[in-house]
Amino acid sequence: MSTEEKKGMLDWYFKTNLLMRILIGLIAGCVIGIILGYGDAATTKGFIDNTRFLGDIFIRLLKMIVVPVILFSLIGGAASIAPSRLGRVGLKIVGFYLATSALSVALGLIFANLFQPGSSMNIAASAAIKGKVAESPPLATVFLNIIPTNPAESLAKGDVLPIIFFGILFGIAISFLKDSKDSTVAKGAEALYEIVNAAAETMYKIVRGIMEYAPIGVFFLIAIVFAQQGPRALGPLLNVTLTCYVAFVVLVIIGYGGLLTAFRLGFMTWLRGSSDALITAFVTRSSSGTLPITMRCSEENLGVPRSIGSFTLPLGATVNMNGTAIYLGVCAMFIGYATGHPLTMDQQWIVVTTATLAAIGTAGVPGAGAIMLLMVLESIGMKVEAGSAIAAAYAMILGIDALLDMGRTCLNVGGDIACTAIVAKTEGEIDMTKWNGSAA
Repeated sequence: MSTEEKKGMLDWYFKTNLLMRILIGLIAGCVIGIILGYGDAATTKGFIDNTRFLGDIFIRLLKMIVVPVILFSLIGGAASIAPSRLGRVGLKIVGFYLATSALSVALGLIFANLFQPGSSMNIAASAAIKGKVAESPPLATVFLNIIPTNPAESLAKGDVLPIIFFGILFGIAISFLKDSKDSTVAKGAEALYEIVNAAAETMYKIVRGIMEYAPIGVFFLIAIVFAQQGPRALGPLLNVTLTCYVAFVVLVIIGYGGLLTAFRLGFMTWLRGSSDALITAFVTRSSSGTLPITMRCSEENLGVPRSIGSFTLPLGATVNMNGTAIYLGVCAMFIGYATGHPLTMDQQWIVVTTATLAAIGTAGVPGAGAIMLLMVLESIGMKVEAGSAIAAAYAMILGIDALLDMGRTCLNVGGDIACTAIVAKTEGEIDMTKWNGSAA
């Protein structure tokens, strides 16, 4: 009885929409922080000193799951590609996904350089821990270091690029072994694949659990930032949101629209046919959760055969994250500007590489992009340590992450559908009557 009573007491929290809770935490944190910023200095310092750990808990929880989420997501995604499909269709779809991801992060960096979100800020670290930005290694060294000499050591140290490289190779190897003529080997590979998938789902469950704490963590993290920064922090947050959404719109119109037009497929037909999936993705913020609707829209509205869509769309929900790639580029630039360390061109090239690979490993669940941002920051020597200036800037991104997540997930799903339709067209398997005569 007491258990039911306790559960009932928390229903108001857990049964409220997570997005609304995070927004409430963000707004409340802003208000409390601004009030404290105008108040007595001793009171403000006492609040910061006594509540900082509640925000740091959230940072540590996120850092705890970065490596396992990357590893299991990548292995599972790569292993899902059957060797028999690694031919023409496989190469085409992977090529489109990689190209659009690279284009996306480059687009994000272009607009971030234009708008310079966070440039008016100068976030300070706590007295206990000073945020510092390490010198990034030369680009050639970064590419060489992608290949791990000891995968276990890379996992232990959290070296993300080697983990990505190893995870992709391991997943592809599992895929080939699943089709082995040796039944014992094939059965073992299938079992290993199921274990990896179960591990990935377990990590996604942990992510969802951690996100339940997000409103509390965001409240204290943002309150501390605004207590230190005051109203000056509002402008940069609006700027980073505007930068992301401008890049989102440009990618849809010029990127997706240009590709579809180049392959004689109508942009407006794609937009109408994809609308149910795009709206669902925007609301749920989950590429994986939207997948059944994505597949239905592609087949019923856009004439993509199930034989192609059933392969390319689930793969896209795992490895094609165009919106996330833009988000990673813009937010990395924001954090650099906000902490007084604008990214150099070499660092921006590293961001392009890392964010493209990170987008491949991003889980199609709400909030996963924020975890991948940690990885991108690590790759350019910007470590998110509790109490550091970088952690404070990262906290500001977490506060508006839900707003950014809606747009980037919508873009992710739209990219999956556009690339799939193009591949089906090049294979001569798309039903062009669905496109209302918009292409010959």
